[in-house]
Amino acid sequence: MPAGPHNPQPPQAVTIVDGEITFDAGLVAARLGLTPEMFMAELARGIVYRQVEQGTGADAGRTRVTFRYRASVWRCVIDADGRLIDGSDA
Repeated sequence: MPAGPHNPQPPQAVTIVDGEITFDAGLVAARLGLTPEMFMAELARGIVYRQVEQGTGADAGRTRVTFRYRASVWRCVIDADGRLIDGSDA
């Protein structure tokens, strides 16, 4: 779901520093049906997976990130500034 007037992206939900992308735990947890605390615990246990794909060609400057937790999947696309430009539950 893209950020917009009816679905604003929380401040600092996604940050990029030296190419390293960091997501707010609350944002991802909600999309996977978890509390932030449960999300962090399952991440530490290695049960939450993240796949990062860098865009090329027409998608250069964009990054698609997929989070998986059991049967739940959330994919999002962010731009080079860390703005969420597309997010969907798969």
